[in-house]
Amino acid sequence: MILAVPFALTGGVFLQWLLGYNFSVAVWVGYIALFGTAIQTGVVMVVYLQEAVAKKRAQRGAEFGRADLLQAVKDGARLRLRPKVMTVVTIVASLLPIMWSVRPGAEVMRPLAAPIIGGMVSSLIHILIVTPVIFAWLREREMKKPLNCG
Repeated sequence: MILAVPFALTGGVFLQWLLGYNFSVAVWVGYIALFGTAIQTGVVMVVYLQEAVAKKRAQRGAEFGRADLLQAVKDGARLRLRPKVMTVVTIVASLLPIMWSVRPGAEVMRPLAAPIIGGMVSSLIHILIVTPVIFAWLREREMKKPLNCG
């Protein structure tokens, strides 16, 4: 889940660089908000994946295998797709008017919004693709470990 932060940071730094904003207090506040949201969505994704695997394991019992694990991870990720996309779209849509504003105070608010917008887009890719892959890989490794009975 902590990998969500570097992925979000990548998108935030890229958009900040693209728009030519220097680091300032407003930019750091934007990064703090971004990191909180990225971690939260990562935690929720892992919870969905764990629940899907537990449900599939309960259905299959002793026959639970690699194919069942992968299917459960796909099902859990698919179930989280719409809420994650809606979260990102809502955040970006709410911050775009700030990015386009030319009213007094906009010179402070635009640098705050830039890392959040860029980071949410890269975080979307991480949460929907990278997190399920890493989760499946780790659970598959756990399945291969021999049981220690002594």
